Amino acid sequence: MRFNLGLFLFLLLIFEANAQIQKPTRPPQGQGQFPPAGGERQVFDQDQEGQEESGGRKKLIDDSTKMVFGPKTTLYFLERDIKRNRERKVEIDTSLINFHYYEPVAKSGWMYQDLGNIGSAAKPIFYDVPKMIGTTSGFHVYDLYYNSPDSMKYYDTKSPYTQMNAFFGGGNRNMLDLAFARNVNPRWNIGFNFSTIRARKTLNPSARDDNLTVQNSYSMHTNYSSENGKYLLLGNFSRMNHVVNEQGGIIPPEIDENSILFAYEDAKVWLRNSKATDLRQEYHLYHQYELAKGWQVYHVLDRRKQGMSFFVNLNSEDSTFFNLYNPERFNNQDTTNNYNRFTEWRNEVGFKGDIGPLYYNAFVKFRSGKMKSPYFPSDNNFNELFIGGALRGEISEKWSFEAEGEYLLPEAFRVNGLFTSPWLEASYTKALYKPTSIQMMYFGNHHQWENDFSNIGVDQIKGVLKVDFPSWSFRPNLTANRVNNYVFFNENQQATQASGEAFMVIPGINFSFHIRKKFFWEGEFFYTTITGEGADNFRIPELVANSRIYYDSPMFRENLYIQIGIEGRFRSDNFAYNYNPAMQQYFIQNDFNVYAYPVFDLFLNARIKRTRILLRFNHLNINSMSEPGYFVTPYYTGLKRVLDLGVSWPLFD
Repeated sequence: MRFNLGLFLFLLLIFEANAQIQKPTRPPQGQGQFPPAGGERQVFDQDQEGQEESGGRKKLIDDSTKMVFGPKTTLYFLERDIKRNRERKVEIDTSLINFHYYEPVAKSGWMYQDLGNIGSAAKPIFYDVPKMIGTTSGFHVYDLYYNSPDSMKYYDTKSPYTQMNAFFGGGNRNMLDLAFARNVNPRWNIGFNFSTIRARKTLNPSARDDNLTVQNSYSMHTNYSSENGKYLLLGNFSRMNHVVNEQGGIIPPEIDENSILFAYEDAKVWLRNSKATDLRQEYHLYHQYELAKGWQVYHVLDRRKQGMSFFVNLNSEDSTFFNLYNPERFNNQDTTNNYNRFTEWRNEVGFKGDIGPLYYNAFVKFRSGKMKSPYFPSDNNFNELFIGGALRGEISEKWSFEAEGEYLLPEAFRVNGLFTSPWLEASYTKALYKPTSIQMMYFGNHHQWENDFSNIGVDQIKGVLKVDFPSWSFRPNLTANRVNNYVFFNENQQATQASGEAFMVIPGINFSFHIRKKFFWEGEFFYTTITGEGADNFRIPELVANSRIYYDSPMFRENLYIQIGIEGRFRSDNFAYNYNPAMQQYFIQNDFNVYAYPVFDLFLNARIKRTRILLRFNHLNINSMSEPGYFVTPYYTGLKRVLDLGVSWPLFD
């Protein structure tokens, strides 16, 4: 897709400015997030725009016979709310809040380390407790780009709903997302999602279509409820084929004197013939039946496949990289063809219900699966049996508590408690979870091991103090972690287990300030200290900061809504993780300092009718600091100065 096509669409949409539009709703001040939540609102009256007919039925036509299908008549919900007996349906988001955060790493609030381009391998900056305490594949660097079943949206639509989103990034970093849903009848909805990524290399592309990332993914979903409302079914199917043409980073100038670190399109990179693939396919079913008032039984079925591969011809120029950094060749002298296939079945059966303000749940879950590779001496099989449950009490709309836990027989567990009040939110998590499959067994061409690691232990405390006033909100927060037996990839790119504990204390501040709800200043700051014998096994920047100042107001008699501002982000000096493309894993390094560097972007979000448009001018301050640019990972530069354009176009009939 050419950039001038995006410009044409932008100009075409501008001409629609004479139409009336619906005013977007800003989230309540002080939600404790930066970026703030995306403007989604909880809806309790699904037909609030309708009018009464005889017999009490509401219609979707006003007195002037104007159709009112729109965001208030197209609602979605999530499986986790259904499972917890939370009747929560959300309107389609048409606000401008965070709309310029389109690509996944930006959408996370820049809380991931990647390789500087859309679709590249990504790892969270901060440590968090895994939700799965059992065996996982360990190949997670492309999780950010996958529409997994637990994030699937299920719809209740009064009319056919279509959402078309297009992102035309500077340097031909393009994304396209399509979504469709419609009710077959008032109790049955079907829909699908389709997404593509075509992101050209930012480092030394050889042609216009020399892409770093090529992704095609789609999913189908349905939800159905019986006429008497006792039976509910949610089902979906997801598939993602994510292909990355790896580059290995910029060749260091000390190795090649002609290599320049900030040459971007003219940079000299290690790899040109290496390809990594992550192919995922998943079937998911959730259904429940109400046996008696306030008491349901439910069943969850999952079938998951993940195939990870890396291929390079070692007789090509790419061999120089592997001869230097990964000289061992265990399986083949001429070719590296690492292939791993992870499969699993999951069955969960349980009951749940409500007794007044108290929700309860108990379940039994069984998982079975294996990791396969052509070079394994035998398949790495696992069978896991869990028991668990949850409690939730809602004292009032603003006061509540939750507790949940599960036990993996005989040696792993996870318990979590959450308390919420108008001025304080606090949680505690204690877990003992298994190392990943790749950490236990791996037989690649350049690295091989069989390990018998102990389970990893963690205690985590989180707290947020809520201070709200009419024009500003303040959220001091604190996270404290104690991690022992941590498993990671060391300087030699080998899976290893820490012998000592690590203690992390992360105080932070999140704030929002406005003047007459037109001029806004928002930001967040986190300071991290890590102590203990295992402290050096974590690479978290000491200081992480994000902030922005912007103007947000309607214009032209509320026919146009506009949000314009400047934002900055900053990470302090740190020896960030390096990346091994053949294993698709980040690992510890102690040689390359990803130095502190502030990045400033200019953004413009606009809404015309229900169509939203974004413009983002990335890296305004390039060549204006002591260094000409910045790194996100050793020998992978961040974006140079480029202009991004995005369009979101919803249709409700």
